[in-house]
Amino acid sequence: MFSFSVPLGKLVRAASRLRGGGSAFPGLVVEKIDPRFMQRTLSSLPFGVAVVSGTNGKTTTTKMVVELLESQGLKVFTNRTGSNFTRGVAAALLGAVDWRGQLDADVAVLELDEAHAVHFVNMVQPRYSLLLNVLRDQLDRFGEIDKTAQLLERIAVKTTGTVVLNREDPRVLRIASSLKPQADGGPSVLYFGLDTSLRSTFPNDDDMRSSGSDTSAASSPTAVDGSDLPPADVVLRRVGTQDADFEFDGELVSTRMKLRGVYNIFNAAAALALARAIVTASGRQPSMADGDRLVKALSEVAPAFGRGESLVVDGQPLDLVLVKNPSGFRLGLKSFPAEGYATMIAINDNYADGRDMSWLWDVDFESLRQDGVDLVSGVRAYDMALRLQYDDVPVGGVETDIPAALAAFISGAEGKPKRVFCTYTAMLAIRRELSKITAVEVVS
Repeated sequence: MFSFSVPLGKLVRAASRLRGGGSAFPGLVVEKIDPRFMQRTLSSLPFGVAVVSGTNGKTTTTKMVVELLESQGLKVFTNRTGSNFTRGVAAALLGAVDWRGQLDADVAVLELDEAHAVHFVNMVQPRYSLLLNVLRDQLDRFGEIDKTAQLLERIAVKTTGTVVLNREDPRVLRIASSLKPQADGGPSVLYFGLDTSLRSTFPNDDDMRSSGSDTSAASSPTAVDGSDLPPADVVLRRVGTQDADFEFDGELVSTRMKLRGVYNIFNAAAALALARAIVTASGRQPSMADGDRLVKALSEVAPAFGRGESLVVDGQPLDLVLVKNPSGFRLGLKSFPAEGYATMIAINDNYADGRDMSWLWDVDFESLRQDGVDLVSGVRAYDMALRLQYDDVPVGGVETDIPAALAAFISGAEGKPKRVFCTYTAMLAIRRELSKITAVEVVS
């Protein structure tokens, strides 16, 4: 059915882009004038909607799932901008539908912020959901960590087809017990997981705080050796510097990876599990050729913007590493060697970053001690510099203005590879500046 909201929304989108406005604003407009726009448009997809949510890794995991499904010949709609609120999905839809509001896609794979995902699934029930992890992140928005777990549980309860869970995260694992049995109309449940040897590399939130007083997960079914964990559809068995081993269908598969960072490789197991579930439910029985295509597609996935993205400045690589909570920063530092690199850290505390930066004190920065940090920037630059001082990490300078800091960092580290650890809004500011001097992927 034709709706005037689509042409109007498209005009708002075009005007917003001309004025350099935010990518989500047209979605906010169409939500106000046509609240059923998303539900009406997405309900037409033959293979339904898949929601990807959790504290860490949503953007890169969603990108992986999309490229894996496209390798199987499926047409996929997704919210590529990384705007993971419902208005971001609506804005992405406006860019994808024709003037009659028709969407040419087989399935939608959507990254959604935990809180906004609950609002979304109340409007559009997903056929699939992938729930990645629960970590202490933006507690000024979500409150205590168990509140975040409850939000993910509500997504799972609304899922009609298959729920894919991280068996290594006790709070995510427990979501399975809140779902109706499949025989009573509940969704099927699949898991992705780790080899026992890798569990210390990917600590869950309670592992990182085992010396504290938080014992809320003490009754978790997770055993230290993993013997009490459910079998996983996809298991990450080994992580190398440029390759990884995954096990599924009883076979061990090795593949090279363009993705950088151990956290991205674990999320690749999650993406494989969801993609396999969607391909199977589409009526095709996965064959060896399907598995080979999935693994080949996985090996070719490049990092999502700002998530281990590598640019070239003055003939040298400049890596952008998004950090937004203790686990992400720890894994980022572990994934990328500090030696031989000039390092900058940019920390903002805008709404999208989370206002409470006390989590920086839960990160160990000793790996940066030898070469130091060349420059610290962002709204909370002095907080970051103080934190580094307590770990005896030398700091070359502090400049709160990100464009000025980036220019000084690049000129001061000429001829050296560079790495910038940054919170979300700092990353957006840095990419804007870098787009003036080098090729940066444009995400519209």
